[in-house]
Order: sequence, then structure tokens, then C-alpha cells
Amino acid sequence: MSSIVDERGFNQGYQLSIAQKARLLRRARAIVSEMRLPAERNRKLDVHILELGCGTGELAFELAKIAGARVTGVDRSQKFIDYASANYHQPNLRFLVANFSDSSRGAAQEKYDYIVGNGILHHLYYRLDKFLPTLAFWLRPGGRLIFWEPNLKNPYLFLIFKVAPLRHMARLEPEEMAFTPRFIHRKLTAAGFCQVRAVTRDFLLPNTPASWISSLVKIGDFLEKVPVVRGCAQSIFLTATAS
Repeated sequence: MSSIVDERGFNQGYQLSIAQKARLLRRARAIVSEMRLPAERNRKLDVHILELGCGTGELAFELAKIAGARVTGVDRSQKFIDYASANYHQPNLRFLVANFSDSSRGAAQEKYDYIVGNGILHHLYYRLDKFLPTLAFWLRPGGRLIFWEPNLKNPYLFLIFKVAPLRHMARLEPEEMAFTPRFIHRKLTAAGFCQVRAVTRDFLLPNTPASWISSLVKIGDFLEKVPVVRGCAQSIFLTATAS
């Protein structure tokens, strides 16, 4: 399926097929399920969510609808932010151009209750020791990180990230590298986060034919309960709390 390529020529995601839309919605719901939001959401919430690397805005849009909180989506690509701003509108949603990966602690203008992302931290693989403490600084006390990241133990992803010709074909960034649950758990703990959890999840591929989606979701939900198989899932779903 077609990839979404940024101004630098690197792959930053997938075009919105029916399966990709279903996948993003499931990921948005999983993120919100980890948030400590009041059951009654008819009133305005004093909760602010920052999505790092929001790309063309689909996930931020779903989060704004589901959570009912303020959502700020940021991305380094002007092209992506222009698209997101033109196509996704909610009164509690905004999009900004920002390259937080090269920023200091002072780059964030306020503290956030949640910082979330979908396939973002692995772009900073070689800078996590510096960047994760910065994320902790941007969070309010008790605030949480909630991220989906590629799982290096998935056989397909292992090949894509570890075999040079396949990396080139996939248009990966030079510093981009998938990791294992144990690796990111150790990095988050060293950065001072507590209540760290990193579990492997999701077997729904973004190029799944529409007629197969329902069946594959059911099969995937079952496989996530099987420890031997679960380790090969596509993604790591991680959460961590700022001390």
C-alpha cells in the first residue's frame, strides 16, 4: 500500500485505507482507555493531550473526539500540518509545526497531562537517554506517556529495520530503529518514570482487505492473550507515569 512521505523523502506512515482507519481508531481507543478521565464527559475537561509526530492528523482527531479533552498535535512537517489543519476540525483540537526531537526542555510552552504518539519514539532511538527525561519534564506531576511503537521481535519488522536494502526500500530514516519491550522499559525506568508497562499488541495490518478486517481483529484479540504468539505482534503499547 502507499506510504505517506515527508519533505525529506522518508516514510512516515500509510495512506488511509479502510484497514488503516480501523487500526488508527483501535489505537486511539486504547490510548484513551489508559487515561484517567472522568466517566462524565459532557462538561469541558481541564485535560491537555500532546500528540508528538501527529503526521496528517487522523489520530489526534480521533483522540479529540473520544477523550473530549484539549488535543495539540505537533509535527516537524509543514506539509503534514497543513493537511491536518485543512481536513480535521474540532473545537478542542489544534495542530502546530514543531520539531521537539531537537528541542530543549523549554520548548514546550506548558505542561501536559498526557503525551502520546503512534510510532514516534523509535525515530529517536539513539537519543532516548536525553529525550525521555525531557518528556517527563513536559508532563504535569502524575502525567503519563502513552505510545504505540514497532516491535523489533515481529519477524517482518526485524527484517525491515535490520537489513540495509530493506531499510532503503522502506524509506526509513537513518536513526530510526525498532526496539523490544525490555529495551524501552529499561530506558523509561532509567529516565525516572514509574508504573512503566510495555506489552506487545496488534495483529491488524494496514493493508488488510476490507472483508478480512473483522475476522483478523477477532483473531488478533485472541492471539494477544497467547504469550508465545503475542511476542511477535506488530507493536509495543507502552505507558509510563511521571514521578
